[in-house]
Amino acid sequence: MIPWLATSALAQTELPEMQVAAPRPALTAPTDADARLRLWSSPGANTLVPAHDFLDRPGTTGLRDMLEYTAGVFAQPKWGEDTRLSIRGSGLARNFHLRGVRLLQDGIPVNQADGSGDFQELDPLTFQRVEVLRGGNAFTLGANTLGGAIDFVTPTGRDISGVNLRAEAGSFGFLRSQISGGGTYGPMDGWISGTIAQQDGYRDHSGGSSGRLNLNIGYRISDDAETRLYFTHNSIQQDIPGAVSRSQALNAPRTANATNLAMNYQRNIDSYRLGSRTAVRLNVDTLLEFGGSWVTRQLNHPIFQYIDNRTNDFNLFARGTWDGTVGGLRNRLVGGINYAYGTTDNRRFVNFQGNRGAQTFSASDRAQTADAYVENSLYVLPRLAVVTGVSGGQATRSSDNRLNAALGGSGRWNWVNPRAGLLWQATPEVQAYGNLTWSTEPPTLSDLVALVPFGGFSALKPQRATTLEIGTRGTAGRFTFELAAYHAWVDKEIQLFMGPTSGTSFARNADRTIHQGVELAGTFLAGRDLLAERDSLTLRGAYTFSDFRFDGDATYRDNQLPGAPRHVLRAEARYRHPSGFWIAPNLDYVPEGFFVDNANTTRTDSYALIGLRAGAELLDGRLGLFLEARNLADRRYISSASVAPVAAPNAALFEPGLGRSAYAGARLRF
Repeated sequence: MIPWLATSALAQTELPEMQVAAPRPALTAPTDADARLRLWSSPGANTLVPAHDFLDRPGTTGLRDMLEYTAGVFAQPKWGEDTRLSIRGSGLARNFHLRGVRLLQDGIPVNQADGSGDFQELDPLTFQRVEVLRGGNAFTLGANTLGGAIDFVTPTGRDISGVNLRAEAGSFGFLRSQISGGGTYGPMDGWISGTIAQQDGYRDHSGGSSGRLNLNIGYRISDDAETRLYFTHNSIQQDIPGAVSRSQALNAPRTANATNLAMNYQRNIDSYRLGSRTAVRLNVDTLLEFGGSWVTRQLNHPIFQYIDNRTNDFNLFARGTWDGTVGGLRNRLVGGINYAYGTTDNRRFVNFQGNRGAQTFSASDRAQTADAYVENSLYVLPRLAVVTGVSGGQATRSSDNRLNAALGGSGRWNWVNPRAGLLWQATPEVQAYGNLTWSTEPPTLSDLVALVPFGGFSALKPQRATTLEIGTRGTAGRFTFELAAYHAWVDKEIQLFMGPTSGTSFARNADRTIHQGVELAGTFLAGRDLLAERDSLTLRGAYTFSDFRFDGDATYRDNQLPGAPRHVLRAEARYRHPSGFWIAPNLDYVPEGFFVDNANTTRTDSYALIGLRAGAELLDGRLGLFLEARNLADRRYISSASVAPVAAPNAALFEPGLGRSAYAGARLRF
């Protein structure tokens, strides 16, 4: 650690509301302050979101609520706990599940081995922090894509001592309760959380229920060695209201898609995750980390057909960090490997009102992704590092169709992604950086299997991008900020195009596209001692400008890529009284709607949503009360949308935003 940086404002991180002083930090789970130092030792836009940013709110259920003030992340709710996620325009053509961003919990992948995944297995109440690494900055986590990675980190028994009870209730039948706790027992520590929730949903056929269990147990072998086991279980039942036409979304937003109602669309998940992580400090300069995981997941998913999938994913990783000197100059070297292997028993049946009918499809799918990386930071001056790195890997995908061998296929993709950058510690409080990074995204199995009749697995090439990024972050007086600008030249972007038959669309490669934007987030202490001694007024905001477009496409010329708005502004003013009471009005503003098709014929509307949050910390912080009112003006708007090559006027592509709602909750720690 750089001595002058460790004591600077960059190292100061507020602890989540549920934390108390730990007897000794865990080697396998760094503190928030240490994690921020690690993230900011890389010359790229990496953000740490502490849990107090979202745990002082009731009704927080998805990525949108956790990452609303993280610029560059477009995470909009669809229904229930599902979200449409894109970072810097990643996965814009993905109308279901996830592509282009690697999600992890405690460093253990949530995604399947082919890069696809779901969001609903993440429980916001269990996290100590969220780490967002955009684009190629995330290659140390095995993410070699345009979007990067998000790691959701749970507490350990060394972070928490005691028991935490939490209960919430709100609009549309929302109920949730949690019990969690942890502590240390000699060389051992443990933490456990159980959450149950249910909701009727804002829209027809959007109700759901869930039960989640998260557990980790650590054992301190010695002062320089520790191992930790993780266990997670999720049981989730969710009705799917589906996308509707633009007119329905704005004029009858609580209406479900008629087909979804008739066929009883659902997404039900039962998953278990078992993982381990071991950290060994070989000497004062060298840290070795390694571990692995096994995830099994049963997906029962009646939609156009009844999808019945059983997946098993295995992951291994090893990472070494050496922070010493070379020729009298400070040098930080990080290297490691990641390996993922997954199998899917992929079966489909006729969907008879949410029940299985005759079998229509059966395949054994396999995916394997392996990569290795190395990054070196040489401090040619005490506060200026020259950063170079490279990652390389290979992905294989195969599908063996049990009913028709001709509908199977396989493919293999290799890549090498170099990286170079500069990291300048301009002052003890402010950093500036720049980097040029390559990224590669292999296709997922669901995209490939659909193309078997139209050229096989070879019909889809990997998506590659070269991203130039500059930025700055730090603290200047009362202002804490993060600012980044980037320009990505994308080749063979995986995008939706018209299929060979009328009315069909498939994931195919575009020729060239451009992704560029500006990401700004900051907090300003506007005043102290305003109405009472030791009170404060804090302003917080995040602005994202996104310009994603085709680059001279033969059909779509320089049209905007559909799926994400060009401008998003979120802001909050929070007044905090020394008695523990606080109140925070907030604004969510999208000044310009976004297109939903490549042809740029149909778009959403602009909107501005006003909300109010309030709470109180009582009994020396042991009792927390919180309240939130959303969309106070009951504005009708479109939250997210699926995309298409060309959208018909009445196309069912739109997800209505949530109407006026209110939530309240309490938390007791003892």
